[in-house]
Amino acid sequence: MRIAGFRTLTTVLEWGRPVGDANGVYADGLIPVPIILVDTDAGVTGVGLGSHVEVEAVFAAIDGEDPRCVTALYDRMLRHTFKAGHAGALFGTIGALDTALWDVKAKAAGEPLWRLLGGGDRRVPAYASALDIALSDDELAHVYQTYAEHGLRAAKLKGGLDVERDRDRLALVREVLTRAGRGARPALMLDANETWTRKQAVRHIWELERTLDLTWVEEPVRRWDAEGMAAVGRGIRASVASGENLSGLEQYRPLLARGAVDIVQTAAVWGVTHFLRVAALAHAHDLPVSPIGDTPVALLHAATSVPNLIAAELQNLQPPLGLSLDLHVEDGAFVLGHSPGLGIEVDEDVIAASGRQNTAAPEGPGIRPEHAGRRLLAAAARHSATQQHHPGLPDFRLPHPVNEVPHTAGP
Repeated sequence: MRIAGFRTLTTVLEWGRPVGDANGVYADGLIPVPIILVDTDAGVTGVGLGSHVEVEAVFAAIDGEDPRCVTALYDRMLRHTFKAGHAGALFGTIGALDTALWDVKAKAAGEPLWRLLGGGDRRVPAYASALDIALSDDELAHVYQTYAEHGLRAAKLKGGLDVERDRDRLALVREVLTRAGRGARPALMLDANETWTRKQAVRHIWELERTLDLTWVEEPVRRWDAEGMAAVGRGIRASVASGENLSGLEQYRPLLARGAVDIVQTAAVWGVTHFLRVAALAHAHDLPVSPIGDTPVALLHAATSVPNLIAAELQNLQPPLGLSLDLHVEDGAFVLGHSPGLGIEVDEDVIAASGRQNTAAPEGPGIRPEHAGRRLLAAAARHSATQQHHPGLPDFRLPHPVNEVPHTAGP
C-alpha cells in the first residue's frame, strides 16, 4: 500500500449560539473545521481534522510511502520542517496528516483505532465544556442541564474577566449538576485562556476558592511561562492544567521540570502520535493526561490505550456539518464504536452544497485582546445583560436560589 495523494476541504461546527472565551467570541456560533483526506493506491482513504497550512510542502515528506509506517512518517514530517520550525498551524497540518495515516492503518487492519492501539475499554470519561462566556444565566443553566442529561457531572467554564461573575456562573452550574447527580458534588474547572498575569491569577482564584471547590484552573498564564505556572500552583489549592497550545515535546519539558503543571493537556488538532508521546512523558512524571478539542475523535481512540487518562473534553454534542461519527455519549462518557479506523464518515456532497467550504473567522478566541494581562478593573460582561435568549434555547430557570457552600479542598 502506498500514499497516492491528498484532498482538503473545510466544513463548520454549528453551535446555534455564540461561543468563545476571555479572548473573543464567535457571535454566529460557526467554527471552521478543516479536513485533510489522504488517499492510497489500495482505495483506503484516511480522515484527519486539522490545519491545511503548507500542506503541499509537508505532504511531500510522505508522498508515495507506506501509510502504515505512521510513527516513522510523523518523524519524517518533523524533519521536513526542521529549518522553518513546526510550531503553530504548521504543526496542526502535521497532526492532521498523522491522524489520517492512523485512520488508514486501522482501516487496513479492519479494526477500530482504539483496539489497534491496544485499548481495552472503549469508554472515555468526559467533562462538559460549553465555550460559554457569552451566555446569560438562563442559557448557561439550560446548556449544562443538557450535558447533565447525558450523565456528565464535571464542567469546565470559560472565565477570567470578572471574579464575581465567575463565582456566580460556577455556583449556578454546580447547582445544576448537583441536582442532576442527586446531591453528589460535581467537579468544576475554570479556563482563563492565558488572560492573567501571575499575581492576577492567584488573586482571582484565591477569591473564588473562598466559596468554591475548583478541580483545576486551565491556562492561568501564558502557555510557555513555566515559572509563572509554578508560582500560580503554589498560591492556589486547585490543580493547574495546561498544554493544549504546546506543539512538540520540547515545549512541555520546562513545564514538567519545574512542576508547573498538574494536568497535562494536548489538543486533538496536533494528532495521535503527539498525544501518545505527551501521554508517555506525563506518565513518566506521574501526571494525568487530558485530550482537548471540539471534535477530539482521534484522541479518544488513543486515550483508551494510555494508563494516565483523567478525562476528555466534551464540547458540542453534535458533529461538524457533513461528518458522522461512530460514537455516542452516555453516563458521562464517550463510547467509541466498532467501525474500522476512526469511525468518521465524510459526506463531501453535503459539505460542498452548504457553501461553507471557505468559512473565514476574522474574529474570535484565536485573537489575543490588546489589554489581556493589563486590566485594572473587571472587563465588561460578555453575557446578555437583558437575559434574552437566542433562537432554539428555551427558558431554564432554577426553582430556588443558588446557595453557597463552605469550601472544601479539591483533589
